[in-house]
Amino acid sequence: MIKQFLSGLFINKGRAALTISSIAVGIFAVAVISAVGRTGTDIISRSLDDMGINSILVQTGDGSATLSSDDVAALNSLDGIANAMPLMSSVTQCELPQQSMTCIAWGVSRSAGDIISLKALHGRLINDSDIAQNARVCAVDKEIALQTYGRTNIVGKTVDINIGGGVQSFEIIGVVSSGLSAVQSVINDVVPYFVYLPYTTVQELCGTSDFDTIALRLEDTDNGTNAVSDIELLMKRRRDDEIEVNNLLSQKQQLDGILSTVTVALSLIAGISLIVSGLSVMNAMLVSVSERRREIGIKKALGAPNYRIVTRFLAESTALTLIGSIIGAVSGVLVTYLGCVYFGEPFSWEPSILLFALCVSAVIGMLSGSYPAYKAAGMKPVDALKE
Repeated sequence: MIKQFLSGLFINKGRAALTISSIAVGIFAVAVISAVGRTGTDIISRSLDDMGINSILVQTGDGSATLSSDDVAALNSLDGIANAMPLMSSVTQCELPQQSMTCIAWGVSRSAGDIISLKALHGRLINDSDIAQNARVCAVDKEIALQTYGRTNIVGKTVDINIGGGVQSFEIIGVVSSGLSAVQSVINDVVPYFVYLPYTTVQELCGTSDFDTIALRLEDTDNGTNAVSDIELLMKRRRDDEIEVNNLLSQKQQLDGILSTVTVALSLIAGISLIVSGLSVMNAMLVSVSERRREIGIKKALGAPNYRIVTRFLAESTALTLIGSIIGAVSGVLVTYLGCVYFGEPFSWEPSILLFALCVSAVIGMLSGSYPAYKAAGMKPVDALKE
């Protein structure tokens, strides 16, 4: 039975190969687009995490510096908060040997590595001792090091920063990278360079004991909505003035949703090619019916019912479609995986989109084979045998 089915399926090997190839190309496109979209979404998501976009910012409504260390301690005591730190910022000028550049001076604590994903390439980050001593030290991003010295390791050098109305010298204790490093290297005219200082040093130089912002990282990123509500309730109890709680995590999730929608839309557009492939299946099956008129006539003369003829041709068209679909799916996933390995990126894919495409392909195969199948079943044995 199986041998007969396969002989009918590949009665013309060249035509069968072309039909399978047309289906494989359509599924290949869907597989590649969905996998590339999923991989790209994950890469962007990780980049946003490195930029600190998975954090929550607590700020005063009018932007004035009215937050204090007591607020940081209170927020740290909340359930679900992994870490909280003061965050100060100022756009200023940095002076290095024969180089002056616009930069953002960030006042941070030792938690900067965790909350805004700083990584020390050379030296170290700001620590508790620097905070306690209001030390004149800083960490600079690697783009500053490359721009001024042509190398990344410039630990021990000094940089003059205009802050608090005067120019101060700071010892460089670390060269760091963050999620914005790649962005800076491409559009450094738009995104300024970053320098990280102890927030207490910034407070001393600016003559204030408060700060602009508190940055928080959650223990569970899936519980961001509840965490925001708890933070807002706490700050309302502590302060009369208006406090803004900006959930950057929710904005990141919205962006992830948009990227996923785009991936699905592009996959559906690629899936349109399956309809064209279905026409090629129908054409192949019509030719097969014409070539096998004598076989059909003999079967009907021997008493084969119409449903047996219909079932046989539907099975053949569906089998051709499924073989092509499997080849296309495996090829698409494999090509995307090898591409990710080549570029050094983690591989991700969308099994649900691919499974849906395979099901649609099977349905198209059945529909494409239905007309040829019923045409074969409608033949009169005498007319078929005359052929």
